[in-house]
Amino acid sequence: MDMRAKRDSLSQKILEKIKSVDEPLETIEIIDAISGATRIKVLYRLYKLRGELSVKGKQVGSGKGTWIWWI
Repeated sequence: MDMRAKRDSLSQKILEKIKSVDEPLETIEIIDAISGATRIKVLYRLYKLRGELSVKGKQVGSGKGTWIWWI
């Protein structure tokens, strides 16, 4: 079965948000755009999507582990 067919609604919302912009988004921007989801849930889905090669992510900055995400 195709991985994309099994995606939950939170993962779909994350992908839609990332696809809707022309520049990489910081994690906090994605979290703010998805109402009703905790930071931990969004991070988990982002890392999972990254593992599936559906999004790309890169850690930037130092200390707090800020990431940027793009397609």
